[in-house]
Order: sequence, then structure tokens, then C-alpha cells
Amino acid sequence: MMSGPIRVARTPAGALAYAVPVPPERLPAVQPAALLSAWTLARHAAARHLWGAPRLLHFARPDGESTEIAITDADAGCWAEAIDSAVGLGTLPGLALCLRLLALVEVLGRVPALAPLFDVTPEGIELHPALLDAAASMPLDPGARFDEAGLRRLLSDRLPPGAEQRRIA
Repeated sequence: MMSGPIRVARTPAGALAYAVPVPPERLPAVQPAALLSAWTLARHAAARHLWGAPRLLHFARPDGESTEIAITDADAGCWAEAIDSAVGLGTLPGLALCLRLLALVEVLGRVPALAPLFDVTPEGIELHPALLDAAASMPLDPGARFDEAGLRRLLSDRLPPGAEQRRIA
């Protein structure tokens, strides 16, 4: 992995722009406990309405091209702000933690077969340890999301019978 630093600058419009020296799929794994802590930090920030500036992520690719991702959704921006304040998005581990957290939230809404691996309670969400382990360790795809098929394979022994075939209609 390229180890150059992430350069951060503020755009004239007030967004934070990050020049990341590696593509999303080369970001490092994180510890499951760190991912769970990030989830808690982000939830608390959202409850306090701590919205952050939009973030523009520019990832270098080995072919000389770049991948660009904008974090402009208010909720995602709040979660990114919480992780930036606590860990820092100007480092590869901090950015990896943030993007894995956002990818986890996204995949939970996109893949109904994962429903048995989390529970929404009045106190928050309870995540199955296998789901946390997978989200902490599996690579992100080029769009900084989790590959549904790969995630299903990793978790296949944890999903109820037939869940592997369920898809959003």
C-alpha cells in the first residue's frame, strides 16, 4: 500500500477535500471494536445534531485515474464529522474507519438478508459480532461500498436458510 499522507484542504465553497494516495479498495482493515466505537460516536453526534462540512474524497488509482466520492448527505456528514473529530480523517486508518462505518450503514439498508445479523432497539442497534468482523476486515469496492456477494459468502453460515437468495425486488 502506498503510505503517502492524505492531503486535506478546504474548498472555496467550504467543503473539505481529501487527496487520498490509494483507491478505496486498498484502505486498511480496522478492528471490530473500533468500528463499534465509531458507530456509537456517530450516533451520539447525530443525537446532538453535530453536522459537518461536506467532504470530497479524491482517491488515486494505479492507472493514473481517480475515484471521487462526495459525502454530502447530512447524516453521513454528521457521522464523518464525528469520526474526524475523534480519530481524524487525514490518515488512512481514520478514513478507512469512517468509510467502513458508512459502508456498513449502506449495506444494512441495501441487503435485506442481513436483517438477522442486527437488531434495532430503543437504545440503538445491536450488531452481530460476525457482521462487525466482516465489515472491519473485508475490502471496500472501488465505490467505497461492501460487495454484496462477498459479504454474503463471508456470512453465509450466519444467515438463515434461503437468506442468501433474497434480494431487493
